[in-house]
Amino acid sequence: MNGDTHSNDRVTVFYDPLCGWCYGATPNVRRLAARPGLHVELTPTGLFAGPGARPIDARFAEYAWSADQRIGALTGQRFSDRYRSDVLADRQAMLDSGPATLALTAVALNHPARELEALEAIQAARYVAGRDVTAYAVLADILRILGLEAEAARVAALDRTLLAAYQQRTAKARSELQALGARGVPTLVVAGRVIASDALYGDFDELLRQISKHSISLSTLQETNS
Repeated sequence: MNGDTHSNDRVTVFYDPLCGWCYGATPNVRRLAARPGLHVELTPTGLFAGPGARPIDARFAEYAWSADQRIGALTGQRFSDRYRSDVLADRQAMLDSGPATLALTAVALNHPARELEALEAIQAARYVAGRDVTAYAVLADILRILGLEAEAARVAALDRTLLAAYQQRTAKARSELQALGARGVPTLVVAGRVIASDALYGDFDELLRQISKHSISLSTLQETNS
């Protein structure tokens, strides 16, 4: 992600790491983050953490898999059979994004430019490799693979300062989302305005056009030659 820019060049993405629709939006979020002149700020809400966590029972698993197939067809993101058998079919499992959000907060504290990379790694671990990303040991392993050794150690130790930062961060995100009149994730906000989430799943140029309507200059969004 790019460094700080003026507020009208900031794109805020409210998300949850265990949200399938957020996973579907990741390719376009990645492309936005690569745009010169834009600052993409990831803001986890903890939607499925704490009181939002829930068991993955058979009914929920069926609902989730059906939604995942729609997301995959729309975005090209992969939901593997291993995810279905090892995550959705595990009746001891919980849909609890607290641990993954804690791990992402550890990254954001010291390496904010790598939070999207860490988010993608956690999403791939869950939806492709079928790993249990509600387990702190698994999350620490993912961060170590990325070379984020200090962050992995903090997650494994459940660092109290990190826990406090996670709680403050998600509480602030939920408050901001409520103030915007938005409820779910992903929610895309530009210059204080909510962009329809459908824009995150379709044509990237159309997404840029939607963003350009809200105080971001068209010159910022011109395609660069590769």
